[in-house]
Amino acid sequence: MAGIVVVFDFDKTIIDLDSDNWVIDELGAVDLFNRLLPTMPWNSLMDRMMKELHEQGKTIEDIEQVLKRVPVIPRVVPAIKAAYALGCDLRIVSDANVLYIETILKHLGIHDCFTEINTNPGYVDEQGKLRILPHHDFHHGCSYNTCPPNMCKGLVIERIQASLAKEGKKRMIYLGDGAGDFCPSLKMKEQDFVMPRKDFPVWKLINENRHLIRARIHGWSDGEEQQHILLNIIKAIIIEENQFLSDSD
Repeated sequence: MAGIVVVFDFDKTIIDLDSDNWVIDELGAVDLFNRLLPTMPWNSLMDRMMKELHEQGKTIEDIEQVLKRVPVIPRVVPAIKAAYALGCDLRIVSDANVLYIETILKHLGIHDCFTEINTNPGYVDEQGKLRILPHHDFHHGCSYNTCPPNMCKGLVIERIQASLAKEGKKRMIYLGDGAGDFCPSLKMKEQDFVMPRKDFPVWKLINENRHLIRARIHGWSDGEEQQHILLNIIKAIIIEENQFLSDSD
């Protein structure tokens, strides 16, 4: 297996929109959502919206059917399958929630490609209502105001990096689009790669702070470009590792 870990954001990196907004839009709760939006943090709002939808008679099955027709970025599914086939360790770090992500990944046939999904916990309570909880305590202590109160992806990446050091895996590739993907980009090391989506918030933040980024930066605009760049990076690392082993022998 290649010593490469590929970390994907989910919304607007694997699927082509925000999964929370998609569910709210498709289940007809936009007006209520917009009224509540100024009153509470996003993660708390989504938990509240699940309560409101449940009271309107919407079921978990209704939510799952909506998720199964979510638009996916073209070429991302074959890119994930190819990276997995090349021996990469694939993981997700996302501010969505576990039910949304697992439902979509299983529907796309790529759930088993991932070794780990780091996201906001979710569970169905005894009333059949989806509950959504924060990944981190609202006082997670990150100093960057680009991280939402419920999740610092940089802290997740630091935990992954600590575990990789024990496993002997050496290189990481991080793909994301949002402001919350800036903090983990700062955690990438010189031998790593950051793949921000062009003209999205993380692209702007990285370009304004390039002196803070140690990893190599490869932007992408669409699924075809994401697939091309990602697989080229992976293949280049594998060639480099094989050459190193050959020289060592």
